[in-house]
Amino acid sequence: MYSYFYDRTDRTPTALPPAGTRSYAPQTGRRARRKRAGRRPGMGRAIRRLCGFLVVIGCVSAAFLWSGRLEEQFALAFGFAGPSYWEADGWGELELPVPSDSVTMERAPTGDGTTLTLLGEPDGGALTRQEIYTKCLPSIVSIQGDSATVSSQGTGIVMTSDGYIITNHHVIDGAVEVSVTLLDGSASYKARLVGSDTATDLAVLKVEAQGLTAAEFGDSSLLQVGDLALAVGNPLGEQLPGTMTDGIISYIDRSVNVDGYDMQLIQTSAALNSGNSGGALLNEYGQVVGVTTLKMSSDWDTIEALGFAIPTATVKTIVDDLIAHGYVTGRPTIGVTVCTISALPKDEGDDKPIEGLYVLSVEEASDAWKQGLREGDILLRANGQMLLEIEDLNDQKTGLQAGDTISLTVWRDGETFEVDVALVEQYLLES
Repeated sequence: MYSYFYDRTDRTPTALPPAGTRSYAPQTGRRARRKRAGRRPGMGRAIRRLCGFLVVIGCVSAAFLWSGRLEEQFALAFGFAGPSYWEADGWGELELPVPSDSVTMERAPTGDGTTLTLLGEPDGGALTRQEIYTKCLPSIVSIQGDSATVSSQGTGIVMTSDGYIITNHHVIDGAVEVSVTLLDGSASYKARLVGSDTATDLAVLKVEAQGLTAAEFGDSSLLQVGDLALAVGNPLGEQLPGTMTDGIISYIDRSVNVDGYDMQLIQTSAALNSGNSGGALLNEYGQVVGVTTLKMSSDWDTIEALGFAIPTATVKTIVDDLIAHGYVTGRPTIGVTVCTISALPKDEGDDKPIEGLYVLSVEEASDAWKQGLREGDILLRANGQMLLEIEDLNDQKTGLQAGDTISLTVWRDGETFEVDVALVEQYLLES
C-alpha cells in the first residue's frame, strides 16, 4: 500500500520510512516492570541502565549492518515491501523517486480481444453488507511477488473466469515470480505479466485457470459523495486475508501526485492498510468501483480514514490497453524529471535564475538526451511561454502526440540556448 505523506511545512523535512513497513507487530520478550511510586533510582542503577541501553543499541546497529537495509528487514518480517519516500518541502508537489519499472517476470500474450465491462446500477435495492461480502469474496485473491532479495504481498481482483487478474503495479514491481492464490486455499497459480503501468499504478496478470469467479465491475462515474464504500482485501498480507472494512465515498476525483504522476482518485473513509493494495472498493450493490492503491499518513499529525482507490472508469481504459498491447499508448513525454527553482536547497539555487524548472534527470532513451539536455539544466520557456510551475510545461504538451516537437529555452552555466525536442511515447522509456 502506497503512503501519501502530508506533512506540515513549518518543520524541517526529514526522511520518511518506506511505505508498507509501519505495521502492527506483537511485542515479544519480558513485560516491562511497573515503576514503584516515590522511589528514584540511584546513581549505580542509572549507570547500569545506561550501559544496558548502549548494549542494546550496539546489538541493533550490528543487526542492521549485517542485514544491509532496514527496509528489507521490515519487508521480510511483515511480508510486504514498498518503495522508499522522501518529502521535499516547498516543491509544490510531492516529488518521489522515479520508479524503476523493473518488472522482470514472464510475459503473457496480448491482443486476444478481452476488455473490461462496466455495468450500471442493477435493478432492485441495495444488498446487505453480508450479501456483498459473500458475493465478492470469491473474486478476491492473494498476490505474492518474489525476487532474489525480498517478497511482497498484496491483493488482486479476478477480472475474468479464465484468469485475468487486476492488481497494483507496485505490488509486483521488481518481482521475478508472482503467484496468485485463492483465499479459500483451494488453488494457487503461477502468474504471467500481461502489462503494467506506473502512472496509474495498475497491472494485469494472467493465470492458467478456468471457472474462476469474476468480479462484477460497476461504473465509478455514477458514484456520489456519501455513498456506501466497502473495501475488501488482505491487510498485512497472509496474516488477515479477506478483511472487509466499511466507510463512505468521501470525495470524487481527488487529485493526488504520486511518484511525479497526477492521479485522479476516489477518496474513501474505509480503512486501508499494507496488503490492501490491488483490492476492491465496492458499492452498495457489491460491484467493484475502484482498485485500492494508497493511504494518507503523516509524521506530525494524526490522520485517519483517508484512503484512495483508482476509479473503474480509469481502470477500464488502462486495463483494456494493457491487454491489447501490453502497455499504455498515447502518452507523449519529453523524458525529463524537473522541479521548481524554489524547491532547491538554498545553497544550490543562489547562482541560478530565480524562475524556471530545474532538470533533475534525463532519460537516455529520449530525444531530450539526444539533443543535449542534462541534469542541472534549467528550462526557462517552452514554445515561448515562461515556465514557473511544472504544470506550465505539461500544458505545452496538451494536444501533442509522439513525434511532435517542443521548443525549449535552456539556461546552463550562465548561458542561454534554444533546443527543439521531439516527444516520445512514455512506455518506450519504461521498457
